Amino acid sequence: MTTLGLIGSGNIGGTLAKLAVDAGHDVVLSNSRGPETLQDLVAELGPHARAATAAEAAEAGDVVVVTVPLKNYRQVPVEPLAGKVVIDTNNYYPERDGQVAELDDESTTTSELLQEHLPTSRVVKAFNNIYFGHLASLARPAGDPARSVIAIAGDDASAKQTVTALLDDLGYEAHDAGALAEGWRFQRDTAAYGAPYVVPGEEFPGTGKAATHQEMADALAAAKRYSEV
Repeated sequence: MTTLGLIGSGNIGGTLAKLAVDAGHDVVLSNSRGPETLQDLVAELGPHARAATAAEAAEAGDVVVVTVPLKNYRQVPVEPLAGKVVIDTNNYYPERDGQVAELDDESTTTSELLQEHLPTSRVVKAFNNIYFGHLASLARPAGDPARSVIAIAGDDASAKQTVTALLDDLGYEAHDAGALAEGWRFQRDTAAYGAPYVVPGEEFPGTGKAATHQEMADALAAAKRYSEV
């Protein structure tokens, strides 16, 4: 059993917490407004969930998910995450986050920024390219032909193995997109962003469908840099 720490408990964080609890894991949730604002969610999740500060969630988690607006990534506690696997769900929205020069000129990626902020952690990018409603509804047990893949990227092989095992528990297969620098291939406005989970002909988000390894591989290969679009 793994304890999943969550720094940020919005749509993606809350969905991951439910999937983790359903899989038998403990979760420690946090947000920017304080543990007392999470009591309803904790009550809904049951005895395997508790609310805490971001630093406490970072300390408690065997694996920690950072799912906050990108503009707040520098507020993520560094020391409690030393040596830990950190899953980054961030996307860059300039209208929300402000302009980030190194993302605008594409000299780095969102997850590389978090890795730079957390130099002693092992960052793996995941869950940023799937709508939270699809994340909730598409989970399937191992062996189910309707099981979907989730793209991941990271520089540490053992960290990716840890995330792959967690994904398996949550009801998904990992699709390895390569190094952390390749995370741009499933960032906002790419072919792999949301679309692999949308039923053809339906408007987003629609009912949702499983994405196969081949579909994800094709979408990642079709990705274009913002400067190429």
